[in-house]
Amino acid sequence: MKAVIQRVSQASVSIDDLIAGRISKGLLVLICAETADTESTADRLLAKLLKLRVFSDAAGKMNRSIQDVEGGLLIVSQFTLAADVWSGNRPGFTGAADPKTGERLYDYFVQAARKLHPIVETGAFGANMQVNLVNDGPVTIPIQL
Repeated sequence: MKAVIQRVSQASVSIDDLIAGRISKGLLVLICAETADTESTADRLLAKLLKLRVFSDAAGKMNRSIQDVEGGLLIVSQFTLAADVWSGNRPGFTGAADPKTGERLYDYFVQAARKLHPIVETGAFGANMQVNLVNDGPVTIPIQL
């Protein structure tokens, strides 16, 4: 799985001008399932995400996790993270999981996150979404498992 996480002071995702999910301080998580991914891959990504120390402690060092700061997670599916742009000018997406598998793994990831973290908001798999955020720092970190 691939993910891009952004530390935010606020973020929201809208579908057809209606807010589907909104968080204040936390992490915006853009995720993409790839062809070889399984539930085990999703579990490893979630474990990494929940323990990743990207929030500042009292000394201003990035030393606290999303769980430490009790922040929100806004999880948004984004198959374009699997884009291959190395041949030609039009991105290819053959590395992305097929839509059925991608949706199953996205749903699995969201449900697992909800079991382990109290504040989880989402977009909708496959929807045309508008994501708004205030990147705090800015801190943006790509993760690939």
